[in-house]
Amino acid sequence: MPTFHTYDGTELAYHLVGQGAPLICLPGGAMRASAYLGDLGGLGGHRQLVLLDLRGTGDSAVPDDTTTYRCDRLVDDVEALREHLGLEHIDLLAHSAAGDLAALYAARYPQALRSLLLIAPGTRAAGLGFAEREAREAAGLRRTEPWYEDALPALEQIWAGRLTDELRAAARPFLYGRWDAAAQDHAASSAAQINADAAQGYYGQGAFDPATTVAALRELPAPVLVLTGEYDGVTTPDRAAELAALFPKAEFAVQRAAGHFPWLDDPGAFVRTVTAFLDPDVHSVQAGGIRLAYRVWGDPAAPPVVLAHGRGGDSRTWTGIAGQLASRHRVYAIDFRGHGLSDWPGRYSFELFRDDLHAFLEARNLSGATVIGHSMGGAAAYLLAERQPGLIGRLVLEEAPPPFPLDPPRGPAERPDGELDFDWPVVPSINAQLNEPDPAGRERLGEITAPTLVIGGGPSSQIDQEDLAWMARRIPDCRLVTIDAGHLVHTERPEEYLAALRSFGVA
Repeated sequence: MPTFHTYDGTELAYHLVGQGAPLICLPGGAMRASAYLGDLGGLGGHRQLVLLDLRGTGDSAVPDDTTTYRCDRLVDDVEALREHLGLEHIDLLAHSAAGDLAALYAARYPQALRSLLLIAPGTRAAGLGFAEREAREAAGLRRTEPWYEDALPALEQIWAGRLTDELRAAARPFLYGRWDAAAQDHAASSAAQINADAAQGYYGQGAFDPATTVAALRELPAPVLVLTGEYDGVTTPDRAAELAALFPKAEFAVQRAAGHFPWLDDPGAFVRTVTAFLDPDVHSVQAGGIRLAYRVWGDPAAPPVVLAHGRGGDSRTWTGIAGQLASRHRVYAIDFRGHGLSDWPGRYSFELFRDDLHAFLEARNLSGATVIGHSMGGAAAYLLAERQPGLIGRLVLEEAPPPFPLDPPRGPAERPDGELDFDWPVVPSINAQLNEPDPAGRERLGEITAPTLVIGGGPSSQIDQEDLAWMARRIPDCRLVTIDAGHLVHTERPEEYLAALRSFGVA
C-alpha cells in the first residue's frame, strides 16, 4: 500500500487497482474509505485507479489538526497526490460528496486537470442545495419494489432533517438500482468505512464560497463528465444537469435504472460511458435518447462521410478506410446502440439502427453527407434513404442484406463464452428480421433518390449476390460493383474497395 506525506505532514494512503494511465479517484461518504469504490465496475481493466483514502479514513492517518477535515482544506491533499505521482495533468474522478471536493480542486488548480468526472456528485460547492421535490420523484420510481413501504418512512424523516445511523440504514435501498445481495453487502460496509467525526467536519462552516467557485468552473478548460443514476435521489438527474450546465465543456449522462452507485447497478453501462469519455479519440452525442459514441478523422471543413458498421462490429472496424478517406473528407464512424462504447439498451432492430443513424446525422448537422454502410449498417442506411429522401448525399451499401427472407432461415444462435464488444440480444433480434424482413423495405427501394453504389463480395459472400443485384436494379440511380472478397470487403480488399469509392466520386 503506497503512501505519501501531504502539505502538513499527514501520511495519506492510496490503493492502485488495474493497469493503464492513472485515474485519481476521490471517495464520497462524506469521508468514507475508498474501499467501497472497488474497481468501479471493471473500470480498472481500462485505467489504473488511484483510490485515495482521505485523511482520517481507511489507511490514511488522522491529522493532528482535525479542522483540516473541512472540504476546502482537503484540496491541497489532492494536489499533493498529483505532485507525489509526478503527473503534470490528471484525470480526476469524484463520487458523491467528493464531487464538492473535486469542484473546489478544479476551481483552485484548473490547469492541473486533463479531465474531470463527477459521478452522482455533491453540489453544495456550486451552491446547488438539496431538491426535495426531485428526490421525492426519484423515490416514487421505486414504489413497486417490495422494500418500498418499509424504507419510505425513514427517507421521509431524513428529508425532514433527522439523520441518524438507524435512518440511514433503513433508507439505503433507495441508493441502489437493485437491492440484491451485492447491494446489501455494499451498504452494510458503509458505517464501518465512514469516519463520522471527519464527515461532520467536511461540511464545516466556511467550507464553500459558491459564487467564487461557480465563476471559476465557468472558465474551466478541461472536459467534464457529469453522470448520475435515473433513480438517484441524492443527486437527481435534474440537479446533476444544473451542475453540468456550469461547465463550458461538459457531457451529461443519466444511467438507466441506476441509483447512487451506478457502477454496481450496471457495470457495463458505467464503464462504457466513462471509457468513451476518457478516450480522446472517442466522442459521444445524445441522439434520440441514446448515447452514441463515434470517432472522427480529417479536416472539420471537408465534405462529411459517415461510416456505419455491421453487426457485432463498431467504429474501429473502419480505422484503415477512415484514415484514407480523411485526406479529403471529414470522416465520422459511429457505434450503433448495443455496440462498442454506445449505450446498450437491450432492444434492437434494423429500424432502431436506422433511427440511430438519422438522429446522429441531425445531431451533428450532417445533412447531405455521404453515408457508407456495411452489412447491418448498410440496411440501416438504405432504410433511412427510403424514409428521408434528400438527407443523404451519396449512399454506399457494402454487402447490405437485401430485404428477402433467408432461405433457409437462421435457427437459434448460441451465445459464445466470454465478454463481447456488443450486446448479445442484437443477434437473435436481427436474425428474426433477416428471416422475415418487413416487405416495405423492399417495396420502397425505388424511393431512394441519393446516387447509390452497391458493393458485393462475390461468390464467397454469405449474401445472395443475385438478390443484391436485384436490389441494385430497384434503386433508381445505382451502380453495382463486385469485389471477390467475401462479406468483409473493406477489410479484406481495402485498396480495391477504395478504388470503387473513388470511381463513385467519394475517396
